[in-house]
Amino acid sequence: MKWIDVYLQEVGRRLPEKNREDILLEIRSTIEDMLPEDPTEKEVKDVLQELGDPVTLAHGYSEKPMHLIGPRYYDTYISLIKMILPIAITISLISLVAENIIGSVEEGSLITMILTIIGEGIWRVISVGMQVFFWITIIFAIIERVDLGMEDEYPGPQRKKWTPDDLKKVAHVPKKRAISQWEVYGAFLWTAIWGTVYFHADHLLGIYENQGEGLTFITPALNQDVLLSYWPGVVLVIGLEIALALYKLLKKEWTKGVVWFHTIQELLSIGIFVWIITDERLFQPAFISYISDLFGVSAAQVENGLAWRIAAIFIIFAVWNIIDGWMKYKKGVKKTKLTHEFVK
Repeated sequence: MKWIDVYLQEVGRRLPEKNREDILLEIRSTIEDMLPEDPTEKEVKDVLQELGDPVTLAHGYSEKPMHLIGPRYYDTYISLIKMILPIAITISLISLVAENIIGSVEEGSLITMILTIIGEGIWRVISVGMQVFFWITIIFAIIERVDLGMEDEYPGPQRKKWTPDDLKKVAHVPKKRAISQWEVYGAFLWTAIWGTVYFHADHLLGIYENQGEGLTFITPALNQDVLLSYWPGVVLVIGLEIALALYKLLKKEWTKGVVWFHTIQELLSIGIFVWIITDERLFQPAFISYISDLFGVSAAQVENGLAWRIAAIFIIFAVWNIIDGWMKYKKGVKKTKLTHEFVK
């Protein structure tokens, strides 16, 4: 029944998530009712042919309006907005907080900082949202109206009639190995957050104290000049994380290529970050002195112990992520792709 599974997969990835399972159960039930007890491959293909193109069938169940952007690109358009908008807003807000924390130290007022962040933050969110919608819509409007020779996923006068044999081009993705869009979105968002914090660390990471007028930023924990001196390695890590997320979005499952890419990316990342963390110039002397006085230990103990503890945490998480990736890949490694079964 691989024909049916892949057909339902093609329908399901275009359905709204809230009622996807119910719709797929309904379609499967309809297919089974149309088939005899022990159907042949030809009978299955005839039923799928009668149901028609899975794209058309999915759009028939969709509750989304498709007027601004045509049905051919609507799903991709919405997916990109959902992916880019929260990342752009996150970067904007983190930058805003970083810009205002130093100001709060000089003025000594947490309330002033909060009001400034709220006021400017609302405007930045609106501004960023408008720009994201505007530019993505412009791009898709141009693509919609210019024939770039791309394959049309939505039925039209110039597209050949869909047949079940088109499913041969689609690999069946086992659920245990599938990579959800949320996993990809989360990867993009995490990269945006830590990347923004890294390049604004002297404004965000450090000692905060309540001095009567609110929480005040006393001293940064890290030397920003040292952090910036490692920027080529950090940019490499950011580039690898983005490339891996895009590769996952393309493959949609934990393939051998994805898991090896993931492993190499984690190893390179941990090497670069351990190198940065163990730099003797990284921590600000004022921060080391504050922690030393707080816990009653020597500055050398604080500096060495803190650096290697943070490095150990990075290594543990990296190793766990590598193992987790291989486990996800191994879960479905014995299941062959539908394309291979058709070839046989």
